[in-house]
Amino acid sequence: MNPGDRLHDGAEALGLHLPPATLSALRRYGALLAKWNRTYNLTAIRDADEIERLHLLDALTVLPALAGVARLADIGSGAGLPGIPIALCRPDMKVTLIESNRKKSAFLNQAKIELSLANVSVCAQRVEDVSGAGVFDAVICRAFADLATFVSKAGHLLAPDGELLAMKGRAELAVDAELPLGWCLRRIEPLLLPGSSDARHLVHIGRASA
Repeated sequence: MNPGDRLHDGAEALGLHLPPATLSALRRYGALLAKWNRTYNLTAIRDADEIERLHLLDALTVLPALAGVARLADIGSGAGLPGIPIALCRPDMKVTLIESNRKKSAFLNQAKIELSLANVSVCAQRVEDVSGAGVFDAVICRAFADLATFVSKAGHLLAPDGELLAMKGRAELAVDAELPLGWCLRRIEPLLLPGSSDARHLVHIGRASA
């Protein structure tokens, strides 16, 4: 696989047939992330090829799980992962990036402008301070916190029948005993990242009464 085909071939391996314009926008986001990273230390991954593989393609692995989601919150969004790649691939979805760090939220606003992301909003607050209870069909996080903290801080944002989605490396981290009262583990979905043998999983959490 040559570097120019990494996203295309990786997306195809995931069953995603992305149009050239979307692939181009994803590459522009990756380039913007690499550029800002030199000054603002947004991510420990600095190699452009690794940004495509370990950030962009990693974010795309969750797209099939978001079928039917109209409003998504990405909490602790950092450099916009997985929220920005999702928003680029799903222009019909409203994506809110929640990030309290000023430098990171400044990057998110710049990315929104440069990539013309009309479906993206940036919220520069701690997630527990964000208003809009019950607004989102799904709330996702990537390397945000343990599951109990994720639920306690972000649960108020979720619509009654929505799901909290945690991107995790090891499935054994997800056990019902960790979750606050009223919440339950629905399922653990394995995620396959093209070109990697590392264990990745998407943990689905919902209200126990839903």
